[in-house]
Amino acid sequence: MDRKIKLKALNPYITCNICKGYLIDATAITECLHTFCKSCLIKHLEANTNCPTCDMVIHHSYPRQYINFDRTMQDIVYKLVPGLQESEIEREQLFYRQRGLPCPKEMLIGEETKEKSPEPDDGDKEELINLCLECAFVNPVQIKQIFVRVPTRTTVLYLKKFIARKVFKIDDLHNIDVLCNFEEVDVGDTMKYIYLSKWKFDDVPLVLKCQLKIKT
Repeated sequence: MDRKIKLKALNPYITCNICKGYLIDATAITECLHTFCKSCLIKHLEANTNCPTCDMVIHHSYPRQYINFDRTMQDIVYKLVPGLQESEIEREQLFYRQRGLPCPKEMLIGEETKEKSPEPDDGDKEELINLCLECAFVNPVQIKQIFVRVPTRTTVLYLKKFIARKVFKIDDLHNIDVLCNFEEVDVGDTMKYIYLSKWKFDDVPLVLKCQLKIKT
């Protein structure tokens, strides 16, 4: 006979220790592996560098470089909590609809579906976006503008690799910050997501500021 476990018995393992709700966009700290909602953790790290659960210091200067999306945990939460995924999708769609904006996740899900379900080639080209990379040099102090065109699904991580090797001539990607409107973007963000959710202007190119981190 199968033993039934009540959902409330699992709540301590699938809820965010910051907002106390079920995990949404579950994001784990790479050092201690404690997991939180992405938005909760990002907001916490704006003023703190420690883990909200165990108080371990993530990184004194750049804690956001040491967190990652936990897809396995998020899949588990959605399977355990009936209707949570559907209600979260509706809530997010309503949020963007009220502001007259397209929902970034909808755009990304559409791209993933298109990639997983190949259709006959109709001659359409891959969607591209124009970027202006403003690379800040310290010695001598100067700003170098680089204009490139990349697929909209290009991630910040790929850009960091390009900038590190071709512009700053370094190997450590963690020494580079990429910002949009003075806000640091995540390595997993795509250019389409940044353009739709963070870029405050309608015109192109999308301007990203790239700079070496200041050593303290």
